[in-house]
Amino acid sequence: MEHHTHEDHQHQHSLGCGHTKILHEDHVDYVHNGHLHHSHEDHWDECKLEVNEKNPDNCNHVEAVCQHTPDCGHEQVPHGDHTDYLVNGRLQHVHGDHIDDHGPVEVL
Repeated sequence: MEHHTHEDHQHQHSLGCGHTKILHEDHVDYVHNGHLHHSHEDHWDECKLEVNEKNPDNCNHVEAVCQHTPDCGHEQVPHGDHTDYLVNGRLQHVHGDHIDDHGPVEVL
């Protein structure tokens, strides 16, 4: 799994901190300001969801309740080389004039 250290992260995520938690491989990631954070030893790692069979990055049109912008209220999740929006446990990606479904995530 590729990850990078999130430098100078003052917030201490926990099961009760209020940030959305998703299951990512064998650990829990916290969705925080368009990032995925994972506790690792004495620091926080920056994670992203990999493009795979469960979470593809192909063009799979879906009816969406909004056109997604950074201020639309849906949380942004790093996925492969782009950012998706978390909507009811699924990843939605703005693709030109439509929205693609990039699969489910397990929200805890």
